[in-house]
Amino acid sequence: MIITVIIAVAFIGLAILLYPGRGRTQDRGGQGLKRRFGPEYARVVADHDGDTRAAEQELGKRVKEHGLLTQQPLTPAARERYMTRWAAVQEQFVESPQQGVIEADALLARLAKDRGFPGGEQFEDQIAALSVHHAHYVQGYRSMHTAAHEPSGTEDMREMMVDARSLFEALVTEQPVSPSRPSAPTAEAKRHGQ
Repeated sequence: MIITVIIAVAFIGLAILLYPGRGRTQDRGGQGLKRRFGPEYARVVADHDGDTRAAEQELGKRVKEHGLLTQQPLTPAARERYMTRWAAVQEQFVESPQQGVIEADALLARLAKDRGFPGGEQFEDQIAALSVHHAHYVQGYRSMHTAAHEPSGTEDMREMMVDARSLFEALVTEQPVSPSRPSAPTAEAKRHGQ
């Protein structure tokens, strides 16, 4: 009987030592955040001078604050209005790039608010919430927002408009995303290499 208990304890001890997930509980959180936030993860780590712990704390805070946010669907009429307005903004960009960027920035802020994200008057809060649900698209919006307030060259602004369009398309066409899974690029975005 004692030998059976010793063998069982030894077997359990060996199983614990050999279990592949042992010691990785800390790492799983970081890997999950890397997958969820994609390029946004790298940007936040860079903002924290390579301090992954601080970056992961910030991203974890975002998930805690905005992860359960329920994205509101757009009515077909609202969707059509936004698409029409975006087309008009792109046309305006040809005539006046700076004004086009300013209007595209305001349009994205309104669209995000209509979808249930924090209002655009608190840009950092809005971008934090958007990054939880649309991490692969927020950098274009962030760059365009900066250009709307600090003019850039026309080619730079054009690239920002193209990048921000990915977020626009995700917000205007996507149905609400389950908070338990991150947004992924749409099939249309993948076909166009975005």
